[in-house]
Amino acid sequence: MILQLSPTILVDTPLGRGHTIFIIDYGMHQNSCWVVAMEKDGIVKHFDSNDVIVCTNFTFHINEERNCFPHSPEIPINKI
Repeated sequence: MILQLSPTILVDTPLGRGHTIFIIDYGMHQNSCWVVAMEKDGIVKHFDSNDVIVCTNFTFHINEERNCFPHSPEIPINKI
């Protein structure tokens, strides 16, 4: 099954940040494939679902802990 996302989902990948435009689901015995348009150059790459992290979205409370205080000098990174 192929799912076209509208709107796209902003994700972090091993190659940088990008927008997921499709998700290909091969069934319960194989990881889904995320088709991502990279922000820096627009190249479309395929990533295994284990390699994709949804970016922080404070409106929907998605992945907030990862980016709550990334630049705060008062809070050490290992204490977040």
